[in-house]
Amino acid sequence: MAHREHIPVVIVGGGQAGLSVSYYLAQKGLEHVVLERHEKFHSWRVNRWDSFCLVTPNWQCRLPGFPYAGDDPDGFMVKEEITDYLDAFAETFAPPIMEHCTVTRIAERPGGGYLVDTSQGNYATDQVVIATGGYDNPIVPPYADQLDPAIRQIHSVDYRRPDQLPDGATLIVGTGQSGVQLMEDMHLEGRDVHLAVGPAPRSPRKYRGRDATDWLYDMGHYDITIARHPDPHHALTKTNHYMTGRDGGHEIDLRKFATEGVSLYGSVSGMEGTKISFLPDLETNLDDADSSYLGIRTAIDAYIAETGIDAPEEPPFAKMWRPEQEITEIDCAAEGITSILWAIGFRPDYSWIDVNVFDAQGRPQFDRGICKQDGFYFIGLGWLNTWGSGRFLGIDEDAGYLADAIFAKSKQALQAAS
Repeated sequence: MAHREHIPVVIVGGGQAGLSVSYYLAQKGLEHVVLERHEKFHSWRVNRWDSFCLVTPNWQCRLPGFPYAGDDPDGFMVKEEITDYLDAFAETFAPPIMEHCTVTRIAERPGGGYLVDTSQGNYATDQVVIATGGYDNPIVPPYADQLDPAIRQIHSVDYRRPDQLPDGATLIVGTGQSGVQLMEDMHLEGRDVHLAVGPAPRSPRKYRGRDATDWLYDMGHYDITIARHPDPHHALTKTNHYMTGRDGGHEIDLRKFATEGVSLYGSVSGMEGTKISFLPDLETNLDDADSSYLGIRTAIDAYIAETGIDAPEEPPFAKMWRPEQEITEIDCAAEGITSILWAIGFRPDYSWIDVNVFDAQGRPQFDRGICKQDGFYFIGLGWLNTWGSGRFLGIDEDAGYLADAIFAKSKQALQAAS
């Protein structure tokens, strides 16, 4: 076997998750390297649209040893401010990162540990941390190939600004956080927007004098672990509640946008030529989104009543628009639709990991990021431990926990060898 440089710990991924683990390993004096196929924080720097901003308030940015210290804790950092914050965090400890280094294979090493093949050389390591996230492959359904090629199709990962799309109307598919924010981005520019509404839930933004996330934090909602969650399967599979931090933050009620000229449909079910078909589920999806919205309001009301907090009252919720009928097919030519913007998510790519850490569906298996396979870890995924695990709010706790486990195993190995 060709010579391989030995490094005790290899972290794959130079985003906030991987560098948070690196921060704690550096504090412990444990030699390691971070391998990043692009440059650190690439997805924040490159894979976001121009008007992108955080959905969670700035006070939730709590990277290790580097909590948000600006003068707008209740605001929402825009794209450039986010990357400035991340770069400043990295400068606090100068992580041992190799950029433009693509990991092509990880396999078990005979006798223990792992073999790591990369575009910049091959390594042997005792422990591996996978911090690549879950946003590798943009999802576009197979029937998209049946659409008239004259209609331009792009995915949200490639969207930057409205004038990037051809003149004419755009159909945005998907109403998770990205889909509704891109819809608003184009609507504010005066573009003709059509929106295929999926089953994503929505959330209040400000409610009874405070941001809803502030109330939920005080209520202990973000401390619930996946192990204690009453419905862990639902937590792991549901789409995030949509709202926005744009222009100081506000909730997004799709019914309001319908009154302003945005055309709403149900879920896309097929495409052929210039025809697009939809399921007759628009009203159901709108009602379900409102149910989640009202559920959060009700929970906050109960907390306020229980604790005796003096908080202003809110007017009752009223549906300002309902569809007169369910439209199940449109002709893009007749509607003037010249582009499709897909915003239905991503799938992770773990094809380069040749280690038995996945279930039958290809999903990584772990307990708080620690796999049964000795010395193998994941971090930065949603619900690794809590709701905040894939976000700035929870990454510090997760990284510290994994670093402790990594250091303990390294110490045990040294003691066994002495």
